[in-house]
Amino acid sequence: MNYTQNQKISQITPKTLIIGIDVAKDKHVARAQDDRGFEFGKRLIFDNSFHGFVTLLSWAERHMKSHDKSDVIYGVEPTGHFWLNLAYFLKAQSIDIVLVNPMHVKKSKELDDNSPTKNDTKDARVIAQLIKDGRYSVPNLLEGIYAELREGVKLRDQLIKQLITIEGRIQNHIQRYFPEFFNVFGDWEGKAAQCTLKLFPFPEDISQMTPEEVLQSWKPFVQRGVGIKRATKLVETAQKSIGITVGLTFAKREIQSLLDQHELFKTQLNELDEELELLVMTIPGAEEMIAIPGLGPVTVATFFAEVGDIKNYNHPQQLVNLAGLSLKEHSSGKYKGQSRICKRGRKRLRKALYLAIRPLVAHNPTFKTLHHHYTHRPERPLKKQQSLIALCCKLLRVLFVIGQKQCPFDPTKLTQGLSKSERLEVA
Repeated sequence: MNYTQNQKISQITPKTLIIGIDVAKDKHVARAQDDRGFEFGKRLIFDNSFHGFVTLLSWAERHMKSHDKSDVIYGVEPTGHFWLNLAYFLKAQSIDIVLVNPMHVKKSKELDDNSPTKNDTKDARVIAQLIKDGRYSVPNLLEGIYAELREGVKLRDQLIKQLITIEGRIQNHIQRYFPEFFNVFGDWEGKAAQCTLKLFPFPEDISQMTPEEVLQSWKPFVQRGVGIKRATKLVETAQKSIGITVGLTFAKREIQSLLDQHELFKTQLNELDEELELLVMTIPGAEEMIAIPGLGPVTVATFFAEVGDIKNYNHPQQLVNLAGLSLKEHSSGKYKGQSRICKRGRKRLRKALYLAIRPLVAHNPTFKTLHHHYTHRPERPLKKQQSLIALCCKLLRVLFVIGQKQCPFDPTKLTQGLSKSERLEVA
């Protein structure tokens, strides 16, 4: 499939049958038309099943024969995940499928009947009309190693969210039953702190012990970093605690359960990171990307999980648009609004780039110099946040070239427009 708007329109010829499909959980609705908007026959309601998909293909084939069409293009409005089964089924049959922006469907549904009515039959018609005008995009249906990476990165995000939730619940528990805990331990994730939470999480348990007994309980789990001084402070703090003293039986079970879940998620996350790193290293260009100082394997894995095969792209601006980092402007007459990024793209890719560019600016000499140049140049200096966004786009272009050519990172090509003193600083 082609990329530009004119090329999209040129693919819709008088020989093309256009089928718009409104997808749902159980049943989909399809309507067929030609390149001028003339509708063929009645709607088709088919199940979200293999039999339903075969019925759709047979229905489309009958329309192609009866109306002398040689090509067919299917289009859907991506409603949640319900469209994916149909998309992969059609792709396996080497049939083109495109996506229509749900916002476009919502804004253009009144053009035909001047009515705000919404139903599946009407939406299928609107989708077909938008395809006719070339207002569609080609879905990035990943396969092979890229599909594995996408599922792995998605699982990683879920584990991180669960970890954050568990950590919040643990801190909530500590603040209720032992609020003075952090006067003794700076971080509850330390070995001595976790050991305390597992063995004697409540002040009344600790206040009955001597510092020597506390220290003796720590020794099998913590080899160094704690001594009698820390144990004495813990006992004295527990004796003056204002923590809740009721409901301790199940409160103890709660903290033990939370600590077990935290340990489990941590282990799963570490194992997943190792698997992702081994997997991403098999992709051409990934090793050169990871070799960039400040860029980690998880970032590169997320990049390929969202982008897919870099060979499918002709220009790095396509990646910028995919990440939602292209600029939008709101201006009218003499009023010139501030340019902002559109954020219409894959938010996981955009987040990964932003999280990656901060350590690059801090530790990579090339990106650090570029950031200083953007924020201190005499003409049109950027704010710090604007500079970071510009460097995200720069990083995308670097990854595009490395992925296409499998070449090592060359700092001199990024600093060609800088002054001689700035280039020497990078060198």
